[in-house]
Amino acid sequence: MFIVNSYTLAVVLCFITMLCWGSWGNTQKLAAKSWRYELFYWDYVIGMVLFALLLAFTLGSIGSGGRPFVQDIAQLSWGSVGWILLGAVVFNISNILLSASTSIAGLSVAFPLGVGLALVIGVFNNYIFHPSGHENPVILFVGVALIIIALICNGIASGKVDGSVRDQATNRKGIILAILAGIIMSFFSPFVYNGMDLNNFASPEAGKATPYTAMFIFAVGVFLSNFIINTIVMKKPFVGAPVSYGEYFKGSAKTHLVGMLGGAIWCLGTALNYISAGKAGASVSYALGQGAPMIAAIWGVFVWKEFKGAGKKVNLLLGTMFVFFIVGLALIVMAGNN
Repeated sequence: MFIVNSYTLAVVLCFITMLCWGSWGNTQKLAAKSWRYELFYWDYVIGMVLFALLLAFTLGSIGSGGRPFVQDIAQLSWGSVGWILLGAVVFNISNILLSASTSIAGLSVAFPLGVGLALVIGVFNNYIFHPSGHENPVILFVGVALIIIALICNGIASGKVDGSVRDQATNRKGIILAILAGIIMSFFSPFVYNGMDLNNFASPEAGKATPYTAMFIFAVGVFLSNFIINTIVMKKPFVGAPVSYGEYFKGSAKTHLVGMLGGAIWCLGTALNYISAGKAGASVSYALGQGAPMIAAIWGVFVWKEFKGAGKKVNLLLGTMFVFFIVGLALIVMAGNN
């Protein structure tokens, strides 16, 4: 299988993760013109499973290092499978909440608040439960602190948006959903890592999963749990009337493909994040990948114009957010290169 052997390459792949995690939400925005997010989410999950399978039989099966996918999945212990599936369920709950927040409050609010909060808590979780021994904790947590400031700036900016730009009651609901999503999302990564051998991808411990196998099992776990979690949300939506499975099958091929593309983009980013974790360390690779809020905010502010007409104070807060996010991410890169 393909294995990352240098810290520099690991960082590059983590930045690609950041781009993927921060950009998949655009497919939801595109589909939202004629498609409820609850229906979009089914295509998103299907796309995730299909792309994970593609990666497993390509990058996960070539080369002489590590165990190829088929051999790896055959030797997995039930304990490892259980940890990965638990991570998948936790992620699915959080990501549905994030999708709901995106549909209500927009990319530039949902991602900086939700995914940014997941970054902050998740870095602590990964540092405690899966330390690599290479991180400089002082630099790492100073970087995280700067990102916290960026999140505060985003929250204040969202709260200052005039009611004529965005309904305040609806906006508050979107903010609450984003916060809940972030708290829950911060716990999925350590669960998945429990099912992997992060110390040696070339000769992984028996019973543990390689990154590609972990990604496939994770995607299947999200898909299976979706029959329960998303079905509940479809019947009891956060906003709007309930939607049915009959409506899903009435969607056009183009609409379904847009959703699947979103799942494939997210899956690529996550797989690269798992691959990089062996060299960059769990906390650094997770933190860099979760720099996605900055990417999503760029899309939301400059492409989707979600803060259009919001005023100079809001624009100043958004600019401050970007600066602190960039400096914080730079410090996180420095923290892992020790």
